[in-house]
Amino acid sequence: MKKLTLKSIAAVFVGLIATTIFSILADIVFEKSGVMKTNPFHENPVWVILVIILYRTIFSIVGAFLAARLAPHKPLKHAIALGIVGIILSVMGLIIMWDVPPRWYPISLIVLTMPSVGIGGMLAMKSKR
Repeated sequence: MKKLTLKSIAAVFVGLIATTIFSILADIVFEKSGVMKTNPFHENPVWVILVIILYRTIFSIVGAFLAARLAPHKPLKHAIALGIVGIILSVMGLIIMWDVPPRWYPISLIVLTMPSVGIGGMLAMKSKR
């Protein structure tokens, strides 16, 4: 593989890992503090689920920012690549967890993925100038 290809893969991977780690850590804090219930998830108040969607969207922006900043070229395309991976993983999660309400929660994460990675990619491009 070319060196640039490896750097591109690494940039997207770092963005994915950062997004995942931040989300898991925030979930742990929310659960340990008693704010969020993981089982059964649907017993969480709507405001808690909206906060979870908000922080996951912010973490998606941060992950895309990192992917774009680490990209050897075409930073926005790297952010979009991260978004595509995120959508694929989110759709898989939706399918696996289809019987777990509320269904609007994973659907909202899917819908917000591309706008959030777009924001992260554009912020990275502005910060490089």
